[in-house]
Amino acid sequence: MLKYYALLGVFLAMHHEQHLKSSDTIRDIVIGMSDGLTVPFALAAGLSGAVAKSGIVVTAGIAEIVAGSIAMGLGGFLAGRTEADHYDAELKREYDEIERVPEQEKMEVKEVFADFGLSPALQDQIANEMAKDKDKWVDFMMRYELGLEKPEANRATQSAVTIGISYIIGGIIPLSPYFFVDNSQHALYYSCAITMVCLFIFGYFKSKVTGQPAVSGALKVLLIGALAAAAAFIMAKLINGA
Repeated sequence: MLKYYALLGVFLAMHHEQHLKSSDTIRDIVIGMSDGLTVPFALAAGLSGAVAKSGIVVTAGIAEIVAGSIAMGLGGFLAGRTEADHYDAELKREYDEIERVPEQEKMEVKEVFADFGLSPALQDQIANEMAKDKDKWVDFMMRYELGLEKPEANRATQSAVTIGISYIIGGIIPLSPYFFVDNSQHALYYSCAITMVCLFIFGYFKSKVTGQPAVSGALKVLLIGALAAAAAFIMAKLINGA
């Protein structure tokens, strides 16, 4: 009997550890950097096809980075609040259900442990023991029936700040050559070289974090950024030529 409980404890701990490894902070950095590298780069490339002076590109680029970081940060904040509100609503519903239909909730506990391969007798014993502590019972149902983890305190604010700062850092990279090179098309050459390298490195680590093939993931990110910039540049040239 103790052996089963020990094995079960190890399994649940491994499940929880795997969730923690997919860090929310890393996800926010990826979101912010991804758009920060791509959108200002495409904007700078597009303007470089239409104007000769880098000053205009810098002005427009900074305005875009400020607006984009605020918009992305606000999106992260709203997503964090939605996640917290959803968790609170489900938590309230689970407490209500163990009061109204405890036997049904016990059956749901048994179903979880049945998937682990435990015997019906052991399922009954664990469900009955768990029902003695409502808080732990609800916590178990939230994690292993609904797949929900309690959001960190101030998660929405942290997400907004992380995404916003990551966007600013990502956006400054393709814009930086325009601060030092007066001719916008010459600055674009440097911007392309710097940003392509950064997109590849970012895509590589992003793929590593998300468990995807690193090199192919890096090439995908690089290709998306290059296509966006090329499309913006060509469109600006066509419009300016017209």
